[in-house]
Amino acid sequence: MNVKTPHPAQGSMTKNLTDQIGRLVTFPDSPKRIISLVPSQTELLYDLGLTDEVVGQTLFCIHPIAMRDAKPLVGGTKNVKIDRVDALYPDLIIANKEENDKLQIEELMEKYPVWVSDIKTLDDAIHMVKQVGLLVNKPIEANAIATSINDSFNTFKSDNRNPIKGKSVLYLIWRKPWMCAGNDNFINEMISSMGLINSTTEKMGRYPELSTQEITELNPDFIFLSSEPYPFKEKHIDELQQICPQSKIILVEGELFSWYGSRLLNSVKYFNTLIAQLSS
Repeated sequence: MNVKTPHPAQGSMTKNLTDQIGRLVTFPDSPKRIISLVPSQTELLYDLGLTDEVVGQTLFCIHPIAMRDAKPLVGGTKNVKIDRVDALYPDLIIANKEENDKLQIEELMEKYPVWVSDIKTLDDAIHMVKQVGLLVNKPIEANAIATSINDSFNTFKSDNRNPIKGKSVLYLIWRKPWMCAGNDNFINEMISSMGLINSTTEKMGRYPELSTQEITELNPDFIFLSSEPYPFKEKHIDELQQICPQSKIILVEGELFSWYGSRLLNSVKYFNTLIAQLSS
């Protein structure tokens, strides 16, 4: 007999909060069984002190290292194993519009409270941190993280001594085919915060594929080879240097450009290190 899983909020005190895609989500007043389907938001939950409340995460939720192998895995961000989620009886699931599969999230919404983030800008990220704090009854701690992130970026972006301001950059995320971070995404926001100009155009899309010839024609001042999702290494610098001999090419820590949770506390320090490296 097919028995539908009861809504985990039934029989308990609940509250409502609108997520970042405009849905009003009803969830328990004090969630005790949380599944996070987004690595950067998983790390945020742990930094808010929810070691016991997080009962499941994805195989890409690698921070903090101590928790990487300590929690049940529910698959990847794009291929969540619904049966594994069901076995964990979550009372709250935290997801993301871009990182998770729409159909799978809609399936989970039929059974569980699912709060979905949608992050394109730093303001979106700061709002998400505060909202997650409300979701999990950690508003003071979340506001402290959000304020620290906001203050660090405000100071960083107001520094007029930036020697690379106005230079162009191509941020590569994949090889075979070459793919890059285009416009209208969070990586582009971080690039802009460094004073750099994305060498792609808006009409090229959010994550365009590029031919070798197109990369040559873009001829950016800098090429960033991200550590994720494709694990670029030193050997790829030589490969790209043949394509763009005039560009300065470096490996960059992708998490500090694309993770929009509490890891942003470390981003400005890292960006200052990159600026010094690029201007030397």
